[in-house]
Amino acid sequence: MNLITDSGALAEFRAGLHGAAFVTIDTEFMREKTYWPILCLIQIAGPNGGAAIDPLVPGIDLAPVFDLLADTSVLKVFHAPRQDIEIFVHMTGVVPHPIFDTQIAAMVCGFGESASYETLAAKLAGAAIDKSSRFTDWAHRPLSERQLQYALADVIPLRKVYERLSARLEKTGRATWVADEMAVLSDPKTYRPDPTDAWRRLKPRTNSRRTLAMIRELAAWRELAAQKRDLPRNRLVRDEALLEIASHPPKDVEDLARIRALGRSLAEGRLGAEILAAVERARTLPEADCPELPAQRHLPPGIGPLVELLRVLLRLCAEESDVAPRLIADNDDLEAIAADDSATVPALQGWRAEIFGRDALDLKHGRLALTASGKKIERLHLGATAAAAQ
Repeated sequence: MNLITDSGALAEFRAGLHGAAFVTIDTEFMREKTYWPILCLIQIAGPNGGAAIDPLVPGIDLAPVFDLLADTSVLKVFHAPRQDIEIFVHMTGVVPHPIFDTQIAAMVCGFGESASYETLAAKLAGAAIDKSSRFTDWAHRPLSERQLQYALADVIPLRKVYERLSARLEKTGRATWVADEMAVLSDPKTYRPDPTDAWRRLKPRTNSRRTLAMIRELAAWRELAAQKRDLPRNRLVRDEALLEIASHPPKDVEDLARIRALGRSLAEGRLGAEILAAVERARTLPEADCPELPAQRHLPPGIGPLVELLRVLLRLCAEESDVAPRLIADNDDLEAIAADDSATVPALQGWRAEIFGRDALDLKHGRLALTASGKKIERLHLGATAAAAQ
């Protein structure tokens, strides 16, 4: 198998990709015991074949890989790449560009809500992917031939998958639909979340602004501390412990030691001092600077059936357009449209409005009806006159 373990061979492989219109990329990594993923293998395939690159070899220079990721003349094709890109952003500070996600493209091309790579490889490339090596220890050396076969199978058939999906997108005029979705994956903010927003992951069940301030300070502290120590968040301090500390703010080490999920040894150590400092910051924060939970949307009475009608219309439009429903609208979008014609949701903008949003507003205002014909649901356009008569 083509495994690259030295800088010279890697530089030569990169040179062989010169002039390629696109390459396919995947990674194998581990992060069970760390905050940052440990990159264990990089797989890249070009027009003349693929290679697996071992980044754990002491002294190997990965500059040719980083050069390829930054080369704007080469399209980088991934499947569901958020974690792969996160690794490269952490290593280089730069988001690879341009990129293409075959999972999103598959959703636009009628392969369902979240088409697996195995499904796409089988249907579009005629390749059977053996996933039995997926959860092996990728940091252990030497890698087995079976591991390498699995790793390269994630990029070599992907070339054919991309070509087939790209052809469908061009034929249907939907290439720009995928480009719109790539904007999120290409945004550096996607991979550099603000630590002061980490508290939202905890989904606190309180309306006390002071308690929310405690949760925010503690969650931000944990995020930065976990990054600094390269430990998983919950291995440092569990979510339940943060919420308990915020609900019963300790004033000293003795109070902190009584938190059942922590224990005295942690409370008396450096982490305990950092936790108490975070609590004190929240305690002295001006009330005006304390966070608030987002206002809950209170739907007008009787609007629930309209949301359900919109859900039926969404499924109908998605099937007719051969697009995954969740790529068009989610439940929050439907509720927002039901409550407000001018809701600022993606479903009322761009291509989504063309295939669903406009019909959604017509349904809401009686200009469109849904009717059953045998086993099928059909749309019946009533027009402005009929709607006014109602």
